[in-house]
Amino acid sequence: MRFAFPSPQVGAKDQTFRLIVRPDIWGRQVRLRFSNTFGTRPATFDDVFVGLQRGSAAVIAGTNQSVTFEGKLAVTVAAGASVWSDAIGLPFARTPDDASLIGRRLAVSFHVAGESGPMTWHAKAMNTSYVTMPGAGSTGHEEDEGSFAYSTTSWYFLDAVDMQSPSGTRAVVALGDSITDGQASTMNGDDRWSDVLARRLHTVYGNRISVVNAGIGGNQVVGPATYSASKPYRGGPSAQSRLDRDVLGLSGVSTVIWLEGINDFSKNGEASVEAVEAGMKGVVARLRERLPGVRVIGATVTSAFGSTSAAHGHAEQNDKRKALNDFIRTSRLFDGVIDFDKATVDDATGGMRAEFVPDSTTGGTGDKLHPNRTGYLVMGSGIDITLFAEQ
Repeated sequence: MRFAFPSPQVGAKDQTFRLIVRPDIWGRQVRLRFSNTFGTRPATFDDVFVGLQRGSAAVIAGTNQSVTFEGKLAVTVAAGASVWSDAIGLPFARTPDDASLIGRRLAVSFHVAGESGPMTWHAKAMNTSYVTMPGAGSTGHEEDEGSFAYSTTSWYFLDAVDMQSPSGTRAVVALGDSITDGQASTMNGDDRWSDVLARRLHTVYGNRISVVNAGIGGNQVVGPATYSASKPYRGGPSAQSRLDRDVLGLSGVSTVIWLEGINDFSKNGEASVEAVEAGMKGVVARLRERLPGVRVIGATVTSAFGSTSAAHGHAEQNDKRKALNDFIRTSRLFDGVIDFDKATVDDATGGMRAEFVPDSTTGGTGDKLHPNRTGYLVMGSGIDITLFAEQ
């Protein structure tokens, strides 16, 4: 992205983003959360719009709605902070359960006034978005795609989309690392295991339940020990550290599915099994304290044995993974267990089943760590959806 963002320290410079996001459910109103969590200076966003994507960076005529912040058209977000927009009406979603909205995507446009400094971003969106050239100014009001010269497969600054929903609508948060994030799934294909689960749940519960993906590639349960804008880590802050923002700060959370731990045991993490178990106990206790009645579902960790990744695939990591999976299955810490390990492991080799290792024009030969579409489909299809029955 060196042409769009020549300097990481400067970040975005007088340019407009058009981020493409797919709501899991629709509502008559939406609000957006903008984050400068990992920034080092205040960032100002103005001329924010939300509309219905037509295709590429184009917006369907007449759907682009202006977004405000406490009634104002601009907002400055301090370093380390985030802010919710006002609720904005979506005239094209007057009937939120209209089947024609299923799978449609929002185009969220916003202008960065001046320089943003280091940007808060989500690297593996597995979704194509767009950005103008530096210095191009404010173009979010435009419905055509002409100003948006560059594409990106990441999301920047925008970190939550909150749909107005009837009372009683429940959110299921999928918390995890790259295997929840969907690495090696199909670009723009919406075929992470969480997407598969969401479609199955909608078949049974309609729009009364929504699945939120809170996966971050490289994330760990307990590591790194410290994280800051001046001392970042490729997997982001630990699950312990980001719990408030990525789970507790969301609306209507009733269930959390937690799939994590393989990175703690990598050569980048090297945590003990006991430390990860203690971390899980602490996070689950915080969830139950802050969200009375929440259900926490533990997911067993899939195999990385034999991975071509330098940090993964070694025997010690696999032994630790097996021990953690025994804890997840038998400790009674969780309200239920999803056995992703059993669904994906090859008992003969101890690694991932061969048909789940990417072998495609986009995934290449794969790394024996991240499943392909076939693997994610099996993972999502094998989840017992009675775990999500209304209590």
